[in-house]
Amino acid sequence: MQKNYTYDDAGVNRKQRVESKKQLSILQETYAQSIFGSVLKLPYGNIFPVGQNRYLDLVIEGVGTKVLIAQLTKKYDTIGVDAVAMAVNDVIRSGAKPLAIVDNIHAQESNPDLVKDWLTGVAKGAIESGCPVTGGEIGDVAEIISGVRQNAGFDMIISSVGVVDKKNIITGENIKPGDPIIGLASSGLHSNGITLARKILFKQWGGKFEPTDIPTGLDREIGLEALEPTKIYVNPLLKLASKVKIKAAVHITGDAYIKFNNLTCTSPGIGFRFDNFRPQTIFALTQRTAAELGYSISDEEMFKTFNMGWGFGIIIDQADVDAAMSILYQTGVDADVIGKITDKPTVEVVYNDKRMFLT
Repeated sequence: MQKNYTYDDAGVNRKQRVESKKQLSILQETYAQSIFGSVLKLPYGNIFPVGQNRYLDLVIEGVGTKVLIAQLTKKYDTIGVDAVAMAVNDVIRSGAKPLAIVDNIHAQESNPDLVKDWLTGVAKGAIESGCPVTGGEIGDVAEIISGVRQNAGFDMIISSVGVVDKKNIITGENIKPGDPIIGLASSGLHSNGITLARKILFKQWGGKFEPTDIPTGLDREIGLEALEPTKIYVNPLLKLASKVKIKAAVHITGDAYIKFNNLTCTSPGIGFRFDNFRPQTIFALTQRTAAELGYSISDEEMFKTFNMGWGFGIIIDQADVDAAMSILYQTGVDADVIGKITDKPTVEVVYNDKRMFLT
């Protein structure tokens, strides 16, 4: 009998993370230090005023254990794109335009060749995001960081700041049943659920494949497929926001479709139904490989852990769908209506003729 395999089994304790996040309330004591007015709480973070009717959105993000796959494959020139994407995609959730980026890389050793590759990715992501990299730091901390191969260990953190006028803030308010949810296509795994994927897909962590293997269904090495950089949604989101009223914007990252529940804080009494998915091959490969290893990863677990083909979600009014899809098409992003808002307090997923409720 196959053993059910979850994110907890991979080493990420969801319940503990929920309890840990409750400690963020301690930081509310600092909000009184905001010198231009009150900190504004949004569904996915806070923004703060920097003058009359103008706010800054400051985000810090990393790429987690995806750096381990970069080390395993000895390919380092794309991971910086992921780091930038994780930060700027969070900034735009409030409607803010990213203004600048800084990086912080902790390395086993600041080897010049590695530094060049790391920063090549950071620069590429920053250019695509339309903002400069104005500073950063690379620290040599060999006693903290270790690598798959000698002197290759590192961790990468990116911070981004964006600006938004008060009238343009995406608040998550006034969402109502029947509102459509538009999905913007992902490029694959992105930078979430990597701990689970690694431990199923790669021999290095108890999985099946060497990084140079090309499993059935893929047209390139599994290591390269897993390293495909996270999509950057700055351009399509901001262009859409300039033409259409966006009620909510969701970066589909950690906890995947459960993240939409955050919107009930600003729009009580709503739920979510998703019924249109086009997941890349690597997601089915992860489930199939798990079965070959004697495990079972349920569909529910997949939708609680991975983006399953959609990296960003946008909620608008039904009357704006055609205009929104036209604008998004012009930006070159692959987008589609993937679900709708309901009046039931659940996250419902319909996939392969199966109906699931995520908790």
